[in-house]
Amino acid sequence: MKTRQSILAAAITSAIFSSVVYAENNDATSLEEVEVITVTSDFRDTNLQKIPASLSVLSAQDIANLNAQNLEEVISIAPNVNFSAGTQRARYYQIRGIGERSQFREPINPSVGIIIDDIDFTGVGSIASLFDVNQTEVFRGPQGTRFGANALAGLINITTNAPSNDFEGAAKLTAGNYGSYGAGLALSGPATDSVNYRFALEKYQSDGFIDNIHLNRDDTNDRDELTARGKLAITLSDDHHLDLGLYYFDFDNGYDAFSLDNNRQTRSDQPGFDRQETYALSAKSHYSGFDFGELVTIVTHADSDIDYGYDEDWSFVGLHPFEYSSTDHYFREKSSSTLELRAVSNNQSKLFNGTTAWVAGLYAKTESEELLREYTFADGDFGSNFDTDTIAAYVQLDSQLTEKLTLTSGLRVEERSADYDNTDGLTFSPDDTMVGGKLVLSYQQTEQALVFASINRGYKAGGVNTDGSLPADLREFDPEYLWNYELGYKYSFDDNSGYVRVTAFYMDRTDMQVNSSRTDVRPDGSAEFISYLGNAAEGKNQGVELDASWQLTESAEIYGAFGYLDTELRDFVNQEGVDLTGRDQAHAPNYQATLGVNAFINDQVTFNVNIIAKDDFYFSDSHNEQSDGYETLNASLTYEMSDWQVKVWARNITDEDYKTRGFFFGNDPRDGYQAKQYYQLGEPRVYGVTLDYQF
Repeated sequence: MKTRQSILAAAITSAIFSSVVYAENNDATSLEEVEVITVTSDFRDTNLQKIPASLSVLSAQDIANLNAQNLEEVISIAPNVNFSAGTQRARYYQIRGIGERSQFREPINPSVGIIIDDIDFTGVGSIASLFDVNQTEVFRGPQGTRFGANALAGLINITTNAPSNDFEGAAKLTAGNYGSYGAGLALSGPATDSVNYRFALEKYQSDGFIDNIHLNRDDTNDRDELTARGKLAITLSDDHHLDLGLYYFDFDNGYDAFSLDNNRQTRSDQPGFDRQETYALSAKSHYSGFDFGELVTIVTHADSDIDYGYDEDWSFVGLHPFEYSSTDHYFREKSSSTLELRAVSNNQSKLFNGTTAWVAGLYAKTESEELLREYTFADGDFGSNFDTDTIAAYVQLDSQLTEKLTLTSGLRVEERSADYDNTDGLTFSPDDTMVGGKLVLSYQQTEQALVFASINRGYKAGGVNTDGSLPADLREFDPEYLWNYELGYKYSFDDNSGYVRVTAFYMDRTDMQVNSSRTDVRPDGSAEFISYLGNAAEGKNQGVELDASWQLTESAEIYGAFGYLDTELRDFVNQEGVDLTGRDQAHAPNYQATLGVNAFINDQVTFNVNIIAKDDFYFSDSHNEQSDGYETLNASLTYEMSDWQVKVWARNITDEDYKTRGFFFGNDPRDGYQAKQYYQLGEPRVYGVTLDYQF
C-alpha cells in the first residue's frame, strides 16, 4: 500500500510541478485569465488567494466536470475531505479525519458544519443538491471564531446563485443508466426597480444501484428528490439591502444497501427508507448607514422531518432455520432557528490610528429534536426530546502591522445548555461554556505571493449516550477541544494563468469524542449492535494540503489537488478492551488526490478527464475493518453552441468497487452468525447525457 501511495503521490506531484515550470517559462500561455474566486462566507468577501487559511472552492465548473447531482459526488476533489454513507445520500462528512459517521438513537454534536445560504443544515446534509449552485467553500481546520461549535474540524459552505439584475434563465435535462433522469429550471431577473428574484426547481429520480433478488426489484435503493428555492434581493435604500430566501426539499429515497454477500444484490423482504422533508427560510440585512460601518443581521429557520429505517437482518423469512427478522426505524422532527448580529468596521472606524479593521457580533441558536424509534426487539416504541440553546459573542481584529504584514486575532465565547429526556425515564441537562479563537500572521510578499502562519482553537460541546443497556459511566461525555497550527503559502502567476496553494498543519485533540460500539448477544444467538460516543484521552492529526491549476496552452488546462493525512489515537482502549494507541483514526485516509485536464478542442468542444484517488481507511474505532484504497476515472465531452450545450459524461468509468461504510459483526445465519466485515459500496459506473439551455 505504501508503494502504491508513493507512486500516486509522485505522479501527481510530478505532473503538477512540471506544469508549473512549463507555465512560468511559456510566454504564450492562455488568452484567457483564470477567474478570480471570491469567498463569501468569511466576515468580509475576500479573494481566495488572499485568505490566510486552508480552503478549497468547488466551482460551478467543478460540479459540471463531474455532472455532480449531490455534494457527495464532488466533495472528494477537495483534499483531506471524506464522507460516510450508511444512508442513501451521504449525511456525514469528515475533514482532516475528524467528523461523525452515523446517528441512531443518540443526539450528536457534529464536527463538520454544513451551511447553505446562511442556513445551518449541519447533520442533515444529504439534501445538498447542486443544481443552480454558484460554489461550495470547504474550510479545513477549526473555524472557532466565525462558526463556533459545529466547525471543530471545518465547514462546508454552499452558495446558490443570487438574483440577477437582468432577466436570465437556465433549463437542464439529464438522463443516465440505472433509470436516472432529472429536470431543472431556474429563472431570475428584476421584479421591480428595487427587487430582483431568482427561482430554481429541480426533480431527480433514479432506480439506484441495487438489485433485490428476493423481491425481484431494482429500485429498493432508489432516489426521488425534489429541490425548490426562491430568493429575493431587495434594495430598500442606498444604504440598506435585504436578501430573503425560501427553501423546500423533499427527498423520498429508499435504503436497501447492505447485502449478506457484500455485493449489490440484497435479499431484504422489508427494504428501508431514507426520507427528508425540509422547509427553511432566511433573511439577511446589510445596513451601511452607521458611522462605524455596516450592521449585518441574519435570521434563519429550518424544520425537517427525517425518516430513516432498514431491514436489520438484510434477508427474508425462510432464508435459514436459525434466522431472525427485524426492522429498525427512526423518525426525527428537527427544527433550528438562528439570529446573528454582526457589526463590521469601515475605513473611518478602524482602530489604533486606522491600522485595525474589526468585526464584533452576537449569535443565538435554538434547536429541538424529537425522536420516535420503532424497533422489533424493543418492548415498545422509544421516544426522546433533545433541546439546546446556544448564545455566543465574538470579535475579530485585522491589524495592518506594516504594509505587507497583517495580524488577525479572533475570540469567540459560546454558552450551550441542553435538556434531554426519553421514555426510559432518563434525563440529562448538560451545560458547557466553550472558548475558541485564532491568531493569524500573514505576509503579502508580492501581489502574487502570500505566506501565513496561524494558531486556531476549536471546540464542540459534550453530550449524552442514552441506550438503556449502557452502564452509567458511558452515559455522558465531555466537550472536545482542538489546537490547530498551520503554515501556508499561496502563489498566483503574474499572467493569472495558474495558482498554487499549499498548507501544512498539525492538530492536537484533547478529550477526543470517538464513536465506539458494543455488541450484545441476544438469547437466539443473533447480535445487537450498540453505537455510542465517549472521550478518548487525546489524538493528533497532521498533514499537508495542495491545490493547484495551470493553463498550459490556449487549449489545455491541468489541475490537481493532493492531501496527506497522518492521524493517531493516544491512550485509548475501546470497550472491547483493545488498546488502539498509535492506530489511525477512523475515516482518515493517509492520502487523497485529484488530477484532471480540461482540453479545449475548439470553440465549441471541450473534453475533461480526471482521476480521483483515496487511500484505505478504518471504518470505526471499535474494530479493525478497513476500506480498500481506490481510484475512479471520470470524463465528460461537451459540445456548446450559443445558448445551449450537450454533454456526454461518465463517472467511475472502470466500474471500481469501493466501500463507503463498514461494520464488523455477525448477521448471516447461514454461517452461524460468524462476525465478519459488512460494507456499503459506493457509486458504480454511471453515465448519461445532459442538456443545458441558457436564456
